[in-house]
Amino acid sequence: MAALQESLMLSNTFDAEALATEYAAKSPQEILKLAFAHFDDLWLSFSGADDIVVLDMAWKINPQLRVFTLDTGRLHPETYRFLEEVRKHYDIQLEVLSPDQQALEAYVKAKGLFDFYESGHGECCGIRKIAPLRRKLATVDAWITGQRRDQSPGTRSNVPVVEVDGAFSTADRQLIKFNPLANYTSEDVWNYIRMLEIPYNPLHERGFVSIGCEPCTRPVLPNQHEREGRWWWEEATQKECGLHAGNLIARG
Repeated sequence: MAALQESLMLSNTFDAEALATEYAAKSPQEILKLAFAHFDDLWLSFSGADDIVVLDMAWKINPQLRVFTLDTGRLHPETYRFLEEVRKHYDIQLEVLSPDQQALEAYVKAKGLFDFYESGHGECCGIRKIAPLRRKLATVDAWITGQRRDQSPGTRSNVPVVEVDGAFSTADRQLIKFNPLANYTSEDVWNYIRMLEIPYNPLHERGFVSIGCEPCTRPVLPNQHEREGRWWWEEATQKECGLHAGNLIARG
């Protein structure tokens, strides 16, 4: 109870804006150390793509880090096998979040399995990703993501290294979000992976750069931006599933 109260007190007095400025040019490891120093109830969100870099960095600082991932039920087989490889490689517990069964069954019954091609991905992502994530984040004080500014010029170009989560905070509860790789480029990510020979999703070897659900992800061609492989039938500046909806809010 004492640890919980201390964590809540820290989160309520945590000046994210000032620290975002102070740490804007610092290394991912320094940002992660800041996160671990201030929050006990801190979780890392691992999507199974290039989040492996931030997971590796965080694990080397704190092998007891807490990690969760979202299983939408529509991931590639390669991604499921990769998640298991990561769990064993780092000897970590990987908390897997799943959609609400009744909500998902009702949606599929009413709209079918591929409604998002016609109606947009918002409703499907809302059930398969956002609702499970919201349930999880309602129980934590802070979380770590692998967001990079170069991932999506339309929605992520201003991602700070630390922020108050505008999408999942509530009127009476402030949620802090750390983005240690905000300044990293895709080249930085792959240099890290190759240099340290850490696991990565084998789909990357087949032209997949940004990896999500199987029906909504495709390989990209040379000189295409990585985000062009996600929700390619939709307008580019809206290519967020809602996990980082604050990026769209900030643009409004």
